[in-house]
Amino acid sequence: MDSKQVQAIAPARWEARRWWAGIGAAEVMLLLVAAVWGGSYAVAKQATQQLPVMEFIALRFGLTFVVLLPALRPLFNARWRQGLAVGGLLGANLLAIFVCETFGVSLTTASNAAFLISLCVALTPFVEWWLLGQRPAQRIFWAAGLSAVGAAMLSATSPANIAVGWGDALMVLAAFLRAVMVCMTRRLAGHHTMPALTLTAVQSGVMALGAMAISLLASNGAWHMPPATASFWWGMAYLVLLCTVFALFAQNHAASRSSPSRASLLMGSEPVFGALIAVYGFGETVGVWGWAGGLLIVAAAWWVTMPQKLEARPRIP
Repeated sequence: MDSKQVQAIAPARWEARRWWAGIGAAEVMLLLVAAVWGGSYAVAKQATQQLPVMEFIALRFGLTFVVLLPALRPLFNARWRQGLAVGGLLGANLLAIFVCETFGVSLTTASNAAFLISLCVALTPFVEWWLLGQRPAQRIFWAAGLSAVGAAMLSATSPANIAVGWGDALMVLAAFLRAVMVCMTRRLAGHHTMPALTLTAVQSGVMALGAMAISLLASNGAWHMPPATASFWWGMAYLVLLCTVFALFAQNHAASRSSPSRASLLMGSEPVFGALIAVYGFGETVGVWGWAGGLLIVAAAWWVTMPQKLEARPRIP
């Protein structure tokens, strides 16, 4: 191979290495979270048809807390109060997110829910600027807008199909709270020494107790036994083990190792996975308009993982 061929091949190899440089374990975990959460809407919608929303949330996160009891050991040290304070604050925020999401998905369509929750992608750069005082790079704003447009296309077969109702409004609020959650996790990462799994256990306990208290107050002490159907408990297992234990651990682990805007953009690919699961798992159909929107979301998610500044290419002697 002569020197001209080497000079022609080397830039391509350099670009490939630069392209992969922004992809790490944190980004892969966030994409897995998006895939798992993509299938949660249909499962949660079916479960809330068999059990009241607040009781469903209390059961889901109560089981999660029981599963994660062994992870609480690091909490018993001299800084346990600080750990509980951080976990309690993040748990309260997460409870608000899941209350809005669960009520929202029960009052709107799964496609609208997937689109509207993905607005956290567009909202996060502004929340990051507001809470952390860090103005994101210009391309983050462009990628956020691209992702939001793609999610809108994915959720509707035509631009006129998106309708706004109470369920939609709750999903918008949940999207904003998700953006706040990502930024708060980043901001509080240096104020505690808890492992990600321990933080997830504390959050789950706070959410279970909070949802139980709200449910008992709202129903004057009434409580329902969960259904004994296999479909309900298979769905609950999916939501507890994958959508909660794994997903919250992965989010807590990765959010402190990646920028809030990048984290939200990667998890913003959730509607794409949701569409794939709906098509191949539940027999739904997604038109050309929807798939085009899905490609925009994926493009935005991958774009933001690219290194921000081009490095100088090495010279070939």
